[in-house]
Amino acid sequence: MANAENQGHNNPAIPGMDQEGEKLATELATDDTIRVSKHNTDKVEIDGSRAERKTSYKVEDFAALTGREEDWRFTPLKRLGGLHTDELTGAAPAVEVKAPAGVQVETIARDDARIGSAGIPEDRVAANAWSTFSEATAITVPAEAELEGQIEVAINGTHKDAAAQHLFIETKPFSKAVVVLRHTGSAVLSQNVEFKVGDSSSLTVITVQQWEDDAIHASAQYAALGRDAKFKHVNISLGGDLVRVTPSTKFTAPGAETEMYGLYFVDAGQHIENRLFVAHTEPNCKSRVTYKGALQGKGAHSVWVGDVLIGKDAEGTDTYELNRNLILEDGPRADSVPNLEIETGLIEGAGHASTTGQLDEQHLWYLQARGIPEAEARRLVVRGFLNEIIQQIRIPELEEQLTDALEAELAISNN
Repeated sequence: MANAENQGHNNPAIPGMDQEGEKLATELATDDTIRVSKHNTDKVEIDGSRAERKTSYKVEDFAALTGREEDWRFTPLKRLGGLHTDELTGAAPAVEVKAPAGVQVETIARDDARIGSAGIPEDRVAANAWSTFSEATAITVPAEAELEGQIEVAINGTHKDAAAQHLFIETKPFSKAVVVLRHTGSAVLSQNVEFKVGDSSSLTVITVQQWEDDAIHASAQYAALGRDAKFKHVNISLGGDLVRVTPSTKFTAPGAETEMYGLYFVDAGQHIENRLFVAHTEPNCKSRVTYKGALQGKGAHSVWVGDVLIGKDAEGTDTYELNRNLILEDGPRADSVPNLEIETGLIEGAGHASTTGQLDEQHLWYLQARGIPEAEARRLVVRGFLNEIIQQIRIPELEEQLTDALEAELAISNN
């Protein structure tokens, strides 16, 4: 079995930052973030497997939240706007779809057979929304279609009553599409989004959370990948009071690949949380996860949790996940928790890394010594740190808009 180094997983630390990470070969792995399953008879069984976690469409199947649960211990429940306790009877943000010719856009009832085919809620907030919504927006890319231009989905909030929303997006076999989800305005929203990626199809999703400062948004996003499918998910969170995105990817057949990227910029008092799950349950599949965040201001709080499950039948799995956080001043807090759960030793490679640190004073001095003012030097360092994620969007006008938004955020820290 090739180890992570030989699989191109040698990801250097950010200069001047402490590194905490592993490149893991399963036969040597002893780190406690790897939970050995009952299928591995020569190891001690450890309870709490991600594979055994409860899933249900019904909110009553989940206990009331206390904040002591592993999945909720970082989330300030008092700021969730009742998404975990109340009936979600408010008006959901309007959904406007602009799509190239040939794409089918429709409104479907909750009893449509497609609903639930990509995922099932794993927590009370997602189940509460699933139990509440009455209709969903469905977008279907026909078989063998290669779209000219992206599908634009604008979600604009204008109400502050707690609401539920459901989206379903499917690419049929051998098709190729790019979808941009743009969240703006003000809302208290619990959202379920399903992505069904057909055999040998390719779907790129860019989801942008650019809410007003008072918005509360919980988004459970599920991707189900068919044989030899390719799925790229880029998650950008810049606005809102509390934003919690939980993207999950499951492989339903061999040969599929996923790339999951994320960028978050957290200001004073803001809470941005990303919890990912990649379920390798089929052989010869590949996943890469890269998330980066920058934080500034008192009370700024980011949370990143990356769970990867390699099931007993997932021979030939190749996976790596990385999270890096840049603290721009005193006051913010970044929590980063990578987890691997491995049930078979017959894999290509598995690893994870996490870094958190401040701006490198040597880098700043180097730039200032060449006549660059300190404020501009700080912007250059942060821009270079986050640019890897921005470049994954590959839609020039959207890249430019988000770069301008980041520049505006950085201007705050320089005033």
